Amino acid sequence: MEKKWRTVIGPKSGLLDMDVKEIWKYRDLCLTFIRKNYITKYKQTVFGPFYMILSPLLTSGIFTVVFGTIAGIATDGIPQFLFYMSGNLVWGFFSGCVFENNNIFGNNAYIMGKVYFPRLVIPLANTITKLLNMLIQCIMFVIFYGIFQLRGFTFHSNAWVAVIPLLLLMISVLGFGIGLIFSSLTIKYRDLNVMLGVGMNLLMYAAPVIYPLSKLQGIWRSLALINPVAGVIETVRYAFFGVGSVPAASLLWGVVLTTIVIFSGLVLFNRVEKTFIDTI
Repeated sequence: MEKKWRTVIGPKSGLLDMDVKEIWKYRDLCLTFIRKNYITKYKQTVFGPFYMILSPLLTSGIFTVVFGTIAGIATDGIPQFLFYMSGNLVWGFFSGCVFENNNIFGNNAYIMGKVYFPRLVIPLANTITKLLNMLIQCIMFVIFYGIFQLRGFTFHSNAWVAVIPLLLLMISVLGFGIGLIFSSLTIKYRDLNVMLGVGMNLLMYAAPVIYPLSKLQGIWRSLALINPVAGVIETVRYAFFGVGSVPAASLLWGVVLTTIVIFSGLVLFNRVEKTFIDTI
């Protein structure tokens, strides 16, 4: 007996009207967008996907020379290359989740204006792409971690290593939410993209990417830990090297902030997607 399918497309109502089942039905489209992300980024390049490995290696190497050797910034006994690599990976992952999703409507108006599909599929695909990249980069970090141990360095890793995937998931959701907010606002206020780029660069220096959190005391330390990514970076270093401590208050604040941001992002995204094509 031939199956009959019926698809009903209706207007969304309410602040947070998100059909998870519908998004799941379009999982194949999500996979298509993930493949598209890799093809468009690495097609006709010399090294191809190896750039996702080379980029953090080169950045960590430059930081080691500039901030470690020339500036002489202490790294709390952690090998300089691993210190900067751990910070770069976490910050690069978070900023990537933000920048990949900060102009969803503008970058995809050509397809959104022609075909119906859940608009959240695109930012989800972008974030999953970043998660896959981060997985590969984490494997690379573990390899270098082992190489330094073979060279005679002693590290005191602990059970907090098991919590790292949850922390990375948290900042990916946070970056996803920030991306949705800016993607919704830049439909009318396009200069926000420029402000976002400047703000993210400044925020990186406010996080312990190039210096250990132990260098900050009093009010400066408290201000740095307002940035939830700072708490994640510090926890990652504590988990792998046993140096520093786990800023529990910062991690708890990160969970609260992520919840607020993702809710706000979804509400704004749902409102804007109804009329964005008229604005663009």
